Amino acid sequence: MQMAKVPLERLTEKLGVRFARIELLNEALTHRSYLNENPSWPLPNNERLEFLGDAAIELAVTEFLYKKFPDKQEGELTSLRASLVNYQMLGSIAKDIGVEAHLLLSRGEAKDTGKAREVILANAMESVIGAVYLDQGYESVRDVVGRIIMPRLDAIIEKGLYRDPKSALQEVIQERLRLTPTYRVMSENGPDHQKLFRVGVYFGEVCGAEGTGTSKQEAEAKAAETALEKFKNSN
Repeated sequence: MQMAKVPLERLTEKLGVRFARIELLNEALTHRSYLNENPSWPLPNNERLEFLGDAAIELAVTEFLYKKFPDKQEGELTSLRASLVNYQMLGSIAKDIGVEAHLLLSRGEAKDTGKAREVILANAMESVIGAVYLDQGYESVRDVVGRIIMPRLDAIIEKGLYRDPKSALQEVIQERLRLTPTYRVMSENGPDHQKLFRVGVYFGEVCGAEGTGTSKQEAEAKAAETALEKFKNSN
C-alpha cells in the first residue's frame, strides 16, 4: 500500500507514539480534497477520525482540568476547556508539531493560507488524536494531550484568553467609563459565502477599536480583543 511521501517519523516523535497501524495516521492526514485528485489513494478521508478525535481530546482535557482545579466551578472549567480545544489553538498546535508538512491536500487547498487552512489543520489535529485512540487507546491519548495541549494552559490563564473578550471588555469599560460598549458594522465585503465584516466597538460615540472577521460575531470578538490590548498597553 502506497503511503504519504513525507516520512512520518518526525511527527510520531513529536506525538510520542509508535503506531502499530501507521495507515491510521495516514488516514488522519488525508483531507477529502486530496481524494478528488487522487482517486486511487487507498485510504478514506479523515472526517470520521476527526469526529472521534474531537471527543477524545475533549474528554482528556476535561479530565486534566477537573483534577488540576478542584475548586473551580463548571462555568470556568468550561471556558478553560474551550480555550484549549478551539480551532485556533488546535491549528497552532498542529503547525508546531509538523502536521502541516504531512497533510495530504488538493493543489487548490494547498495554496490557501487563511482561516480555511487553520480550520483544516485543527480538524487534522483532531483526526490524528482519533488515530492515536484507535491504535493505542485512551491512556495514550491522555499522554499526548498532556504533552502537546496542556502546556498551553499557563499562557491562557496568564493572558486571560479563556475569558470571552466581549464580556471582559464590558467589565473594563463599565468600571472605567461607566458605559456599556456597543458594536457597529462598519463595512461588509465579498460574496455571501465569503463575507468579510469590519466592526467597530464604541464607547459612547467614540470608536475604541476595530476588528474584522468572516462573521459579525468573529469581528466583534476581534474588536474587543484589540480594545483590551489597547487598555492593557496604556496602563
